[in-house]
Amino acid sequence: MVVGSRFLDFLVAAVLACAALVPAAAPAEAAGQVCVLACDTLDPSLARQESFPVPDKNLNGRRLELHVSDADDMAWASIDEGVTGDSVWLDRSWDGGATWEGLLGKASIPGTWTGTRTLMYNVTDPRGHRRGLVRACGDAAAVGCTDWTYPTVCDVLCDRTDAARAAGDDQPVPSTTLYGRTIRLHFDQRNAMAWASVESGAGGDEIWLDRSWDGGSTWPDGSSLGRTAVPGGATGTRTVMYATRDPRGLLYGGAVRACGRAAGHQEGSCTTWARPAPTRPRAAADALMSAYDPYNGWWPSSWWNSAATLTALVDFAGTTGTHDYDWVVARTYAQNKGVFAAGVRSSDAIEGHFISRSIDDSGWWAIAWIDAYDYTGDSRYLDEAVTIAGYIQQYWDPGTCGGGVWWDRERTYKNAVTNGQYLWLATALHQRLPGDTVWLQRARTAAAWYRSSGLIGSSGLVNDGLTASCANNGGTVWSYNQGLAIGAFTELWRTTGDDSLLTTARTLADAALSSPALTRDGVLTESCDLGTASCDDNQKQFKGVFMRNFADLARATGSAAYRSYVQKQADTLWAQDRSALNSLGERWAGAPPNQTDWRTQAGALAALTAAAG
Repeated sequence: MVVGSRFLDFLVAAVLACAALVPAAAPAEAAGQVCVLACDTLDPSLARQESFPVPDKNLNGRRLELHVSDADDMAWASIDEGVTGDSVWLDRSWDGGATWEGLLGKASIPGTWTGTRTLMYNVTDPRGHRRGLVRACGDAAAVGCTDWTYPTVCDVLCDRTDAARAAGDDQPVPSTTLYGRTIRLHFDQRNAMAWASVESGAGGDEIWLDRSWDGGSTWPDGSSLGRTAVPGGATGTRTVMYATRDPRGLLYGGAVRACGRAAGHQEGSCTTWARPAPTRPRAAADALMSAYDPYNGWWPSSWWNSAATLTALVDFAGTTGTHDYDWVVARTYAQNKGVFAAGVRSSDAIEGHFISRSIDDSGWWAIAWIDAYDYTGDSRYLDEAVTIAGYIQQYWDPGTCGGGVWWDRERTYKNAVTNGQYLWLATALHQRLPGDTVWLQRARTAAAWYRSSGLIGSSGLVNDGLTASCANNGGTVWSYNQGLAIGAFTELWRTTGDDSLLTTARTLADAALSSPALTRDGVLTESCDLGTASCDDNQKQFKGVFMRNFADLARATGSAAYRSYVQKQADTLWAQDRSALNSLGERWAGAPPNQTDWRTQAGALAALTAAAG
């Protein structure tokens, strides 16, 4: 069959016209489901907000709209004033719009209707450390899309702010050199902004920033930010500033590096990655939040550690007045108050209300919810703490060793951590429940038992627990056991005015400061911090518990020695145990081998918060 040239010309013109209407870049591979505060494909009727951050698109007379709920971190698309068969969908890009997942939630206008909408999809993915862009697209005898939403990151200041507006110029990492050029990374620490500069260069040299949301492992949406060339006749230049936090997208702790290229050469050079430190505690908190899983509402994968970490985060917020992470409290509660099979949250089954066979695990959550109640005033958190404490109370057993709470449901061990928690909780509930007498009496009984139980050794150090014959077992002196006892006796003294309780707290504190079992060269040190030893996931967080409770005693007494000790820990770990990414390890004196993860980060945050308070 022979086709006439005029018809061929028509076909070519039609193809080119259609191509001009289709976005230029190729779609990325099929989308995987993203879960943030909810999972992709949530119905828009459940959206908590609705905004229109980009202009509508007129598509052959149809109105194409992008809808966003910042409260849900989700978006959906709609098409109106259309006809049967018109369709609408979302595109989502993880690399600044270069490629995208296309046709998300594609929906077509059914017969007799004039419009339709998609389901909702997440805009960003903090769980996967990815910042996304979305746009609404439609097909109504032609394909068209709205602009991408939120291409600019905004915190205190927004991307592309002039560096002349910086509140200070700090250079957190060494510069790098390239063919005689010097490339520097600069921070406005107060506003968590960054820029790059090049010196001793020539016209045509280029400078830029890379930005990563996963500590420098990837940077698909943050490559070559602010790329700037040195003008002819000049020897240097700088970029504009870029933000390192995206609160709207629930992305905190962004890392940046400065990179450059010399004119006439293809290769470039970059500084190391770094994160800003607006304040010590906020720097620690931002880095800690990069490990939080907002969908499941915890720090995977440790159950009690997540409770203690939430406590550290709430203490930070309450002490510094920083409200960036207030949503984490409600999210953690909502996602974890139910029932979980063994292996999902813990090796034990979670039976609802944060309760399991491990009595001390339950206790950590009760402490966290009391702290959350104090911070938010939301009574559901206090109610939760009462429920958990009531469960723990069932395991107070005067029939063995004259009293004390069992460590587990099987009643195999009476130890310091569970009983330190119980004394603190009983006192805290009395302080917060109007007209209470029951919990006060329980606290008095628990304090008397603790002091006579043998848990406190002759040197004033708390050993791990009791033997089957109810004697001190000589077990390891862990900082969290010492700290819980200090905090519990301090709180009960505040409530009762019984000076003997404060004397006990001070005796425990003085022993911790003077004994090499807990303090070496003035620095809080676990036995697993020594030599080539390593701490397990539980032990990594013990020192943070100590610092929270020790700082309470320092405030109660006004002791200069205690305050000095608190400050010493913060100064030491900041100077010797911090990376350029504000990662904080287990060994606060910084000696290798040092372990670093979100548990050690939370422990260090507690120390920095204590000093800030």
